[in-house]
Amino acid sequence: MSKEKIFTSQFMLLCMSSFLFFISFNIILPELPDYLTSMGGEAYKGLIIGIFTVTAGVSRPFSGNLTDKWGRIPVMMIGASVCAICGLFYPFVQGVGLFLVLRFFHGFSTGFKPTGTAAYIADIVPNARRGEAMGIYGFVTSTGMAFGPYLGSVIAKHYSINTLFYLSSCFALLSVLILYSMKETLPLEKRQGFSLSLFKIKRKDIFHNDIWPVAVVVFLTSFGFGTVITLSPDLSKIVGLENKGLYFLIFTLSSLFTRVVGGKISDKKGRVNVLIVGSLFMVLALALTSITSHYLFFVFGGISFGMAWGLISPSYQAWTIDLCSDETRGRAVATMYIALEAGIGLGAVLPMFLYNNVPGRIGYAFQACSVVTSISVVFLIWYKRKFKVK
Repeated sequence: MSKEKIFTSQFMLLCMSSFLFFISFNIILPELPDYLTSMGGEAYKGLIIGIFTVTAGVSRPFSGNLTDKWGRIPVMMIGASVCAICGLFYPFVQGVGLFLVLRFFHGFSTGFKPTGTAAYIADIVPNARRGEAMGIYGFVTSTGMAFGPYLGSVIAKHYSINTLFYLSSCFALLSVLILYSMKETLPLEKRQGFSLSLFKIKRKDIFHNDIWPVAVVVFLTSFGFGTVITLSPDLSKIVGLENKGLYFLIFTLSSLFTRVVGGKISDKKGRVNVLIVGSLFMVLALALTSITSHYLFFVFGGISFGMAWGLISPSYQAWTIDLCSDETRGRAVATMYIALEAGIGLGAVLPMFLYNNVPGRIGYAFQACSVVTSISVVFLIWYKRKFKVK
């Protein structure tokens, strides 16, 4: 592989597998709040994302350890396979309790697949273009995140919710099949055969100390992301939009350009500088989204949020790899994702107390997230001055 080359066959296969994976679990998101409400679980809508991220976060230390010792590809395959299996079970779930149990198990998918993926990308792309590669990868996965929810609402409306669940499973299965054709990048001398001892973790496997600043930023910025993916279906109805996946489509499409550009700029101008700009955009986005008097604020809020997330996501992923050693990539990535899941999970649950399913109060939830994100701006400015980084 050329030292300056990003678009290798393995990178493109990985992007395709991840594209299908992200469609798989995002395609059902806009319809899950109403689906849970139909079971009598309206009060538990925050747990749709909250309980999902708890499992993902708990599984991260294990997936990180397995990624560094067993291999990148088997860890990715576990994640995608869980998605395929869970999609088949949703139509047979009766009752709020069983639904939440299934969401708990479904969370293992994102606890494994992205961890192995991030380590795999770091293995195959040149260091000097790491941010750019993460941006390109994010461009592909964001496309899946954009069209998944939008397509999901269309299918649920014209066919049935069960058809939607089965389609989710099919996308995940295709993701698994692509992984079968890929080459393992963990060096042979570092690989261990699968054994139960690989599930023994230490404190350093749970939190990688070297990437603590990344963890702080990821937690604070993902808090708002958790609120957006939980409440945007309700917000869509409040502002009079029929398709509950429209906000997903708006913010994800607007993130596509900034992901590639932001990742490339972070390679040249520094991760922290790009993260400061991205966090400022997110503060603005959440403030705009909190204004429910007209759907244009909904649209502009979505556009701003997408621009923000497009700058933030590839930058903190590349920053994670920058701060860790080659031998601990899996564990470092796992720590970063633990912070992500913690932020998304709390962002999905805590603002629900402000909203409390009262349409007139939904703006308070987004305003609270705007305040949380502003703390990230303050932290990054302090960190830049304290450690003299860019």
